[in-house]
Amino acid sequence: MSHTIVTREDWTIARKALLAKEKALTRQRDALAAERRALPWVKIDKPYKFDTPFGQVGLAELFAGRSQLVIKHFMLAPGQSEGCVGCSFEMDHAEGALTHLNAHDVSFVAVARAPLAEIEAFKTRMGWRAPWVSSFGSDFNYDFNVSFTPAQMTGQTAEYNYVRGPVPIEDLSGFSIFYKNESGDIFHSYSSFGRGAEEVLGTYMILDMTPNGRNEQGPRFNLTDWVRHHDRYGAAGRVDDKGTWQAGAAEPACPACK
Repeated sequence: MSHTIVTREDWTIARKALLAKEKALTRQRDALAAERRALPWVKIDKPYKFDTPFGQVGLAELFAGRSQLVIKHFMLAPGQSEGCVGCSFEMDHAEGALTHLNAHDVSFVAVARAPLAEIEAFKTRMGWRAPWVSSFGSDFNYDFNVSFTPAQMTGQTAEYNYVRGPVPIEDLSGFSIFYKNESGDIFHSYSSFGRGAEEVLGTYMILDMTPNGRNEQGPRFNLTDWVRHHDRYGAAGRVDDKGTWQAGAAEPACPACK
């Protein structure tokens, strides 16, 4: 890495110029957040059911007495022993925010299609505290366009991130936000997929301030190049293009390094 070396005075001039752009972006982000909050809502009438360690519950119970609910659509399908590396990265960040979210009238729950026993085993291994529930046998993941039927995948008619077409796997990641009023009515206010939820990743925000930045040099030029389940750093293996850990497998050659 090569950089121009200047005096402190010249550095301050350059830094102030960048600061003006940073402040403009901050104001733009505030305005975008206000537009997000102003989106129209959709009333939820379907009686979704979820399996929990305390029995089966409906969507209303997931609010845990609060008016706002953040659902993390977690990529953990039936039969998988562990979840997606990227989803796990997001959960690591959410864990630190739980106390603050709960104190601010927001509940956070992770939902996966895997049966509850498989979810609990993975959650215990990772040491997570956030509530997890299973949507096994429910339409919930399908209705919110993060899980896809074989017919949708074969016909390339799945809809993800508001685009209809082919999807690489049966489950993908996302966040959905809900509000419950004093009458008990539940509304869907917002969903975000793909890079749309990137700002929850505090690690990225810190890396963006460092000289090397995210330093994702391939083979896929995203977090799968380097992020691992937090108990796997230093282990032999790699993450494939579906976010799945492959133990002992060599990392494909980096195209950018050739």
